[in-house]
Amino acid sequence: MADQITVTLPDGSQKQAPRGTSIADFVRDSIGAGLAKAALFARVNGQDVDLTRPLTEDVKLQIFTSKSPEGLELIRHDAAHVVASAVQRLFPGTQVTIGPATEEGFYYDFFREKPFTPEDLEKIEAEANKEIASNLPFVRTEISMDEAIKLFEDKGEKFKVEIVKDIAAKGAKTLTLYTHGEWVDFCLGPHAPSTGKIGVIKLLSTSGAYWRGDHRNPMLQRIYGTAFFDKKALQEYLNRMEEARKRDHRKLGKELDLFHFHPYSPGAAFWTPKGTTLYNTLAAFMRRMTSETGYVEIKTPLLYNKGLWETSGHWGKYKENMFLVLDSESGEHDFSLKPMNCPSHHLYYGFKKHSYRDLPLRLHTQDVLHRNEAAGSLGGLTRVRQFAQDDAHIYCMESQIPDEVRRFVQLLDRVYKAVGLSYAVKLSTRPEKRLGDDSLWDRAEAGLKSALEGLGLEYELKPGDGAFYGPKIDFDVSDSIGRKWQLGTIQLDYLAPERFDLTYIGDDNAEHRPVVLHRAIFGSFERFIAILIEHFAGAFPAWLAPVQAVLVTVADRQRDYALKVRDQLRAKGYRVDFDERGLTLNAKIRDAQLQKTPFTLVIGDNEVEGGGVSPRRYGGEDLKTMKLEAFEALLEKEAAWP
Repeated sequence: MADQITVTLPDGSQKQAPRGTSIADFVRDSIGAGLAKAALFARVNGQDVDLTRPLTEDVKLQIFTSKSPEGLELIRHDAAHVVASAVQRLFPGTQVTIGPATEEGFYYDFFREKPFTPEDLEKIEAEANKEIASNLPFVRTEISMDEAIKLFEDKGEKFKVEIVKDIAAKGAKTLTLYTHGEWVDFCLGPHAPSTGKIGVIKLLSTSGAYWRGDHRNPMLQRIYGTAFFDKKALQEYLNRMEEARKRDHRKLGKELDLFHFHPYSPGAAFWTPKGTTLYNTLAAFMRRMTSETGYVEIKTPLLYNKGLWETSGHWGKYKENMFLVLDSESGEHDFSLKPMNCPSHHLYYGFKKHSYRDLPLRLHTQDVLHRNEAAGSLGGLTRVRQFAQDDAHIYCMESQIPDEVRRFVQLLDRVYKAVGLSYAVKLSTRPEKRLGDDSLWDRAEAGLKSALEGLGLEYELKPGDGAFYGPKIDFDVSDSIGRKWQLGTIQLDYLAPERFDLTYIGDDNAEHRPVVLHRAIFGSFERFIAILIEHFAGAFPAWLAPVQAVLVTVADRQRDYALKVRDQLRAKGYRVDFDERGLTLNAKIRDAQLQKTPFTLVIGDNEVEGGGVSPRRYGGEDLKTMKLEAFEALLEKEAAWP
């Protein structure tokens, strides 16, 4: 019938509805009152919309509730609106700017001369949660750009007026407004049916932020917050954040004496002896892993002429992130420190002719890299300017792609299990801006899908998130307190062989292009170490700990025996220290615990007489006196590389 439309649901089933029916009414009448009550917003033919929107044509429809991550993101956007309305009610004259949802909450930027105090946040939070209890409807309207400009000019919102004029300059004819109670803002939406769907709002902190991120613009006051559907989920989040603060790698890095930073070299770490041991242990572990799985390690130069980056495409697309070096002859910045290893590996591959019998060629590198990150984005080890990667590039035939991806995933799985990290898999496909034609991308994406399906791995499809040169598989790890980090990646590249004219001689005696697989497991050593510090809360397993055991004596007369034990254990490759400071025994034991050393070996007269030690584990477990040989056997087992 002409006045009926077909609605296709996610399970493939179809239902009929009168044309013009609102989504909310369709859900209530055709699916059920339970879903209608729980619904927050809908996705219609791939576009997210409010439940009040009418269905005017045949559509694919998906409904989102509090059970989905998308639902949580939506109410955090709603919460930003509610907080902004509370601020303007409590602090008249404050102007609003923007307020987006973030990964774990939201923020809103305000213009006012006086910064918000902790007491102000308490008042705003209480007022915002009153608005939730009031269950005010979110109402969507559209107005012309001229009407929108007049509306916000009349309100004295100069920042909103500036944004509206920018939108109008791009050709927009109308603007979408959302109102709850008497407060109005413009945004694309969608929003939940009412403020009551939010649950609970918690304000976390404030900071300064320049309007549009430009220091020449006015300073704004940013309020950070989060929202959850219930108080239990909020409390779990707050507990997790408190635990994260205790584990902060910047805090533990100082306490455990692992690394330092200095303003004379921003974004580059100074590694202490203990930190260097940790770094080198991971590097050696990865070297062993790659050597066992057929990689060869190479080193390449750090400084290159711009010709390399022009060939690779980075000079045009990535130049602002590179550290440029002045050529004393030309007077131009024609050289750059390398920000990644791939172009230098392509040069290396091209130094000699290759046969199909040489492939796959797996090149591994741990060279230093430099990227010119913005000063404001630097933070501990997670965002630095100088770093190294467990970088590798695999040059192979197209037919070898599934096996190489399989081998890589098996290696990655072994590495992550060694440090207790679980992971989830994402397959990212062609982005809108990309190099290469569709047939090439079809082959590349099919190759990665085939490899994942051959491994039996579940994966999340991320359409449009691939690199500009090819699709990729990313691995998100979960640490011990449930936080997710994007770490490992393998990226399929058909374009670099074309740009660098890389070839091999096939079994038909003709030249062919290899395929390049870019891959990393740690990512950067710096960021991986930061994650491990927080994952283990600084209490590394014995194989990874910078100091595996520390000796403490009851009195000075046991010193010679302690030195003998230390030297004997060191001779067998163990990382053992002797605390000779003139402190009490309890003070030295307590310090070893604070340093999270896996074993503290207490030595008194009985241990000297019996040729033994009294080990205590980190955490306080007393293993009682044992022969030195017995402790060596225990340490050999626990300090063995996984």
